[in-house]
Parts: sequence; C-alpha cells; structure tokens
Amino acid sequence: MNKNIPLSRYYNLLAEYIAPQKTRFSLLALMLLTSIALQLFIPQITRRFIDQALAGEAMDVLITAAVAFIALAFLQQLFGVGAAYVGENVAWLATNRLRERLTKHSLNLDMSFHNDTNPGAMIERIDGDVTQLSNFFSQLVISIVGNIVLLIGIIVVLTIEDWRLGLAFGIFAMLMLGVLNWIRNIAVEAQKAWREANMTLFGFIEERLAGTEDIRSSGAVDYVLSKLDQLQSVVRKTQQSAWYRFIAIHTTAGFMMRLGGAVAIIASWLLFQNELLTIGTVYLVFHYYNLLGRPIRELSQQVENLQTVGASMERLEDLLAEAPKIKDGIGTPIPEGALTVQFDDVQFTYKADEPILKGISFDLQAGQILGLLGRTGSGKTTMARLLFHLYEQQSGAIRLGDVDIRDATLTQLRQRVAMVTQDVQLFEATIRDNLTFFNRDISDDRLMSVIQELELKEWLDSLPDGLDTVLETGGRSLSAGEAQLLAFTRIFLRDPGLVILDEASSRLDPATEQLIERAINRLLKGRTGIIIAHRLGTIERADQILILQDGDVIEYGNRTDLASDPNSRFYQLRQTGLEEVLA
Repeated sequence: MNKNIPLSRYYNLLAEYIAPQKTRFSLLALMLLTSIALQLFIPQITRRFIDQALAGEAMDVLITAAVAFIALAFLQQLFGVGAAYVGENVAWLATNRLRERLTKHSLNLDMSFHNDTNPGAMIERIDGDVTQLSNFFSQLVISIVGNIVLLIGIIVVLTIEDWRLGLAFGIFAMLMLGVLNWIRNIAVEAQKAWREANMTLFGFIEERLAGTEDIRSSGAVDYVLSKLDQLQSVVRKTQQSAWYRFIAIHTTAGFMMRLGGAVAIIASWLLFQNELLTIGTVYLVFHYYNLLGRPIRELSQQVENLQTVGASMERLEDLLAEAPKIKDGIGTPIPEGALTVQFDDVQFTYKADEPILKGISFDLQAGQILGLLGRTGSGKTTMARLLFHLYEQQSGAIRLGDVDIRDATLTQLRQRVAMVTQDVQLFEATIRDNLTFFNRDISDDRLMSVIQELELKEWLDSLPDGLDTVLETGGRSLSAGEAQLLAFTRIFLRDPGLVILDEASSRLDPATEQLIERAINRLLKGRTGIIIAHRLGTIERADQILILQDGDVIEYGNRTDLASDPNSRFYQLRQTGLEEVLA
C-alpha cells in the first residue's frame, strides 16, 4: 500500500459527483471567505477599543466600537453556519451518488465475487466507508481549505502590524503544517486493518443472524459465541493499534501549539519592551495566536480523518477496480416468442479441478417443456445459472433462439428468460411495486388483467389497500404459495420466451398447489419451459426428460418414450419413486 496518499486522490474519487454542484460551491466559497474576513477584522475593532479606552476617548466612540463588534460578530457566525450547511449539502449529494454507483457496480459484478463476499461486508463498504468519506468531504472546504486560508490571513495581518511578528508566526505555521503533512499517513494501514476487521465482524453477525434457526436447532450457539469473541478480539487489537497512532498525532499537535504559545509570548514581550507595540496590539497578537490555534487543532483533527478516509478510500477503490468477467455481447437480438434451447458440449467449473458440468449437450425445441432431474449437486441449478449468463462456461456454447447468449446483451437475455424458485425475493414495498419491480410504465389495468388470469383477484380483494398494500420485510405477511403466485405474475408481465421453474410447487398445501398448477399451465402456454424437479408429479407435463448425474447427461429423450422403456433410467425412477432415488 502506498503510504503517501496525495490529497488529490481524495478529491478525484468524488470529482465527477462534485462537479455538477458549481453553484453551491460558489455560494460556499463566498460565505467562507466572508466569514474568514470578518474573523480577521473583528480583533482590529477590539484592539482599537482597548487603545482608545486607555487614551481616554469619549464614551460614544467606545459605544460605537462595541456595537460594531457585536454586529460583525453576529454576521460572522451567520456566514459560518451558512458555509457549514452548504458544505454538508454538497458532500451528502456527492457521496449519495457515489453510493448509487457502488451499488450498481456491485450488482453488475460476477456471481463468483458475491459468492466470496458476504452481504455484511458489502454493507460496510458501500455505507460505512462512504459515510466516512462523506463526513470528511462535508468538512473539507470548511476545516482544511478554510483553515489554511485563515492561517494565511493571520500571518498577512500580523506582517502588516510588524514584519517580525509575521515572520515568527509564518515560520511557526510552516513548521506546523510540515509536521502534520509528514505524520498524516502513519495510521492509514492500521485504520484499514481496523475497518477490515469490522467488516469481517459485521459479515459474520449478518450470516449468523440469517441462520438463527439452523444454529439453534443444531446446538451451535456456543460455537457462534466463541467465534464472535475471537473476531471482537481482532477488532479490539486493530482499534488499539490505530488509536496509538492517533495519540502520536495528538501529542505532536499539542507540542506544536505550546511552541507557538512560547513564540507569541516572547515576540510580544520583546516588541512591547521596545515600545513597538501598544497594549491593544499585544492583545491583538494573543488573539490571533488563539485564533491560530483553532485552525491548527482542526487541521490536526482532519489529519486523523485523513487516516480513516485514506483506509476507506483505498477499500472503495479496490471495490471499483473489481471488473466483471462477464461482458455484454454485441447486441444480437433474441427472437420473440417461445425459444429453442441448445447446449453444445458445455463444460463448467466453479473451481479448478472440480468440474460441475462435463460436456452437456441437448436441443430443446421452441414451445417444449424439459424435465430436468438429478441428485443434489448434479448440476441442475448450475445449468439454470448459465442460461442467465450469471457465469461463463469454460467451453462449449449455449444458444437461445439460435443466438449464442454471449452475443446478446445481458439486459436482452434476462428480459427473455425468467425463473421461479421456492424462495421468492420480495421487498418491503407495495404489492404493485413488488409485481412491477418499481416500473411505473406498467399500468394498473395491465396488472389487474394478469391477476385475474392467475385467479388472484379474490386474494387481492382481501387485502386492506389492494395494490397499495405494503408487504412486510421479506414478504413475511404472505404464505409461500402467495409469494410464488406473485412471482408468476411478475413473469407474465415480462412475457419471456423461456421459463425455468425450480420445484416451484413444493412444500405447499393441496389447495394452493392446485392453484399454482393451474398458474403454471397458463405460464407455460406458448413458451419454452425447463422444470427442475424432485417429484414425479411435477414433470408429468414435460415433453423431454434430461437426467444429470455428477455433471454428465445419463439420459435424454422424449418423456413418453422413456416412460415406456423398461431399460431407461426414467422408467426405473418412476417405478422406484423419484423422491427417494434423487434425494
């Protein structure tokens, strides 16, 4: 890791999101510069008030100075608050767009990436790291740029008062900033390790909470707690390592402040003794020294933030550097209507030396239904994933409608292929949004037509707000059958040419199963279908049967012919019982 992170890298990550906000930046610059100018000018009024009071000036002169001081101090606070507000607004707008980019980028990454990265870790990157970046950028102009301008302004004003004061404070400021710049990267690596430890911890907690039922039923609670303790120990150690470095930064800044105080005392005493400064000017020097302390303290704080942001930035850059291996094709259109499905000597493996599919070949005609059978781990679900181009086969070709899926765009492909599984993904949103995936172009009339066709009208009428009824998180307010019927409705709305059903009617009560069976018949009418099945009843509608075993096709043919051939594997499965043999 490069320990010398230039400030330009912090800006470049957000530059494209900040650039459209030029108007806000101009307003921010105006407010900030006005606030700084007032901070520099107000002590001059106080200095004049002190010297005039000691010289015995009239009361009305002193009152005028006091009123001017109060008015300008109020105005300075007003501009300071305005600058802080605009700065926060700019930063949050920019980082929210970065969150959108990261989320879209992550959704487009290959499934192999997501298989190796748990959701908790992704949340920590997209939200936690970006929040760190937002907190930094919301104060970038205010705390860093603003304080540097204030620092320069103080030195200029002191130089005007006396060149020796300006020189002394200038040397001190340059020394202070040089030291801060030198030490600002010492905690980046430790901070990165701390955040990575947090990411691992959050991922572990997310996975274990999702598997609470299995953990409790298998008696693994003690193991989970033990592992949690180990991960928390790593977090504690990495946090301590980062904080030791932060302490070094604080100590350095504190030492430099004391050094600056000594410079102010010695310089003011020498100049006052030689009658080069008035009492009011001595006050001015100490006021500017105290004013100088604020930008130095805040710059020191931002040095700490740079450590945190530096680690977050590197992790975000690492995520953005992840490139999907699966690319869009040249855009060859997939035909409308039912699609032919062809696997031509397709070989695939998730990991080297562990083949999942070993030269799979078959040709399914448009409008036909394929019953796909095989034990768990035989490669059935993998074939479905390949049809969606979620993974890239190592060799061979997959064609839909005589078009190689690698030549179609991913959007085209996934519009023409649809899948229903036992576990339906539902959102905490209205029934309408769950059916349309938030597509406002689909009218309610179209929705109601499909709902009536699937015999869901009576169920919809039983809901308190119809299509506007909001589902609970994960669709907990629906039964498994209702969730699958909603999934069928989604497919009807898309009108794909190929439908894949992954045992979509299992684990249901008889009445709901009959409703779903009728919905499946309507869904498959005029479409090509692939049914991944574990029960004989599910594949009675199939035209072709394909049986997988350890990644090989051990039988493929017409269902009726295979069912009547005593020597076929399918015939034996029907005699023995599909559920027992393929379990």
